[in-house]
Amino acid sequence: MGEGGAATARPSRLRNRPARLLFALTLALGLAAASRDSLDAWIDATDLPAVLAETSVEMRDRSGQLLRAFPVADGIWRLDVTPAQVDPAYIAMLIRYEDKRFRAHHGVDPLALLRAAGQAVVNGGTVSGGSTLTMQVARLVEDGPTGRWAGKLRQMRLALALERRFSKDDILRLYLTHAPFGGNLEGIRAATFAWFGKEPRRLTPAEAALLVALPQSPETRRPDRHPETARAARDRVLARSAGQGALDTDAAQAALRASLPTAMHPFPQLAPHLADRLRAAAPHLARHDLTLDAAIQSRMERLLAEAVRTAGPRVSAALVAVDHRTGAVVASVGSPDYAPDREGFVDMTQAIRSPGSLLKPLIYGLAFDQGLAHPETLIHDGPAVFGRYAPRNFDGQFRGDIRVREALQQSLNIPVVRLADVIGPARITAALERSGATLHIPGGKPGLAIALGGLGITLTDLVQLYAALAEGGQGPALAARQGTTPPRHQKLMSPEAAWQVGHILAGLTPPPGAPSGVLAYKTGTSYGHRDAWAIGFDGAHVIGVWMGRPDGTPVPGAFGGDLAAPVLFEAFGRLKPTFDRLPPPPPATLIVAAADLPQPLQRFRPRDAYERPADAVELTFPPDGARLALDGGPVTLKLRGGAAPFTVLADGRPLVTGARAREIEIDAPGPGFATFVVVDRGGQSARVRVRID
Repeated sequence: MGEGGAATARPSRLRNRPARLLFALTLALGLAAASRDSLDAWIDATDLPAVLAETSVEMRDRSGQLLRAFPVADGIWRLDVTPAQVDPAYIAMLIRYEDKRFRAHHGVDPLALLRAAGQAVVNGGTVSGGSTLTMQVARLVEDGPTGRWAGKLRQMRLALALERRFSKDDILRLYLTHAPFGGNLEGIRAATFAWFGKEPRRLTPAEAALLVALPQSPETRRPDRHPETARAARDRVLARSAGQGALDTDAAQAALRASLPTAMHPFPQLAPHLADRLRAAAPHLARHDLTLDAAIQSRMERLLAEAVRTAGPRVSAALVAVDHRTGAVVASVGSPDYAPDREGFVDMTQAIRSPGSLLKPLIYGLAFDQGLAHPETLIHDGPAVFGRYAPRNFDGQFRGDIRVREALQQSLNIPVVRLADVIGPARITAALERSGATLHIPGGKPGLAIALGGLGITLTDLVQLYAALAEGGQGPALAARQGTTPPRHQKLMSPEAAWQVGHILAGLTPPPGAPSGVLAYKTGTSYGHRDAWAIGFDGAHVIGVWMGRPDGTPVPGAFGGDLAAPVLFEAFGRLKPTFDRLPPPPPATLIVAAADLPQPLQRFRPRDAYERPADAVELTFPPDGARLALDGGPVTLKLRGGAAPFTVLADGRPLVTGARAREIEIDAPGPGFATFVVVDRGGQSARVRVRID
């Protein structure tokens, strides 16, 4: 039995006088002598208080590890727990010390009351209490007095009623959830996190003994404030355990020498921005099981904290890491520190920012998919004016004719705007929306400036876009909750076009000291050096990094390649020991030298070259936007106008060359959206986009 009465009583309530113990003994004997029917009626009529107290909302990672918990009302930490989650050695020590007949009695232990009363009479004061664990639970759930006679009677009645309504394990669970352990800590899980920084699954004898002793006087025995009192109480528990044979001599001696915690550990607070969002989205849930990995999340948070130390004043950072095969978010860092410094409470994974050059890969992929260009196509990098828009390269230089592959790798502005001019801003924004992105377009109408970052988008949506590129042009929606199967977004482009983009990006020179050819990545810098970006993927994961100032003020001299790219490669190094191999090209990918390309793909033609003459080639069937039910059969293309021979491309790959007939039968691509392009002898083309069922 525990010393000093009810195990959870405050010190003033532990000073029970011998007369009160004698009263309790007399009462217990009286109850035993009363008629069984009267006793049953008295117990059954007990008005039970609510026993299911609010517990902390918890965020768990994919293995069940605690990422973050939220305190309940009044700032109390009270975490849900079951006996199975607690070290059996602690539970055994608790029961032996507090209530060794816990499994046998019915809520009140007359033998314990008799012993306590006898000791009180002989010693002239309280030596040990007579409260059972069930009586202590009764006081905890009702938060009533223990020192008054009426309070003790109510506690006994409530304990008897609890034993009739709940199993012993249920009562033990209530104790493990509600017992006070100092300060604002209630329950064994809150105690082990605060005092030892861990779950209660495995406890040393010294740790278990301190946790047995603390609830008897949680404030006067706090090891951080009263270490000598805490040590003495712990050692008494150890001595009794050794005396009862529950702890061998060597283990007891080692436990007596163990140090006490000198301060409370902070509760886990991993992925705090994501946790805030998910809790707000589902306030009814007490437990959120997430796809994150706590170890990876912790490493990514440390990485960003290190990165901003040398990045300049008020520079913040954000990171999202995703398994692009499943859409599962494995890490999400909204800022380096969840604090006012560097505006750390702002979740920069959700902030609307300019993407700089990060949309260029999408535009090139659409051009490949629509048969406008190939990685080996020549494109002119020279002065160009599009209406009133006159883009310039970042360095102000012109390269003349350059291969599309090199134009993307060098992130040149004029070539990509030439492509965007032919594709059309509306089609580019439609593709972004198919990827799952929510766009913020100044003035509501997209212009060619979107190719260079002239719109607003979040880091999370950019990561989702690159996940689609990594997954062959159609990726899953990102998800941070377990137990859901994210749908796949609409197709952005063909697998061949997506692979070509990834293959080009994998050829970029990596930061100094980083491995080459293992990561398809792109950097970006927004206008005025306000945002520095780097996003990349290997065969399994995609990671996006943003760095800048949350308030949008410039960071002089900040470039994505210098600031964010090294962090991106380091993030992959902390994510896993080795890179996953990038995929091989799809079978239909056109991999040839420039000279072997079909004539229309050898050199990109600007928009004015696409003005259609009266006899221009036209695809009359299938019509644009049609839905075809082919059941695996071929599709017949019907042409009008133009000059033979014709070249037919499906999703960017040549299927037919040298055709002279006006009806051309081709093997249909698989189910989904497909783009058919017909190019005539003079380079004029027609295209339609259809859906195949």
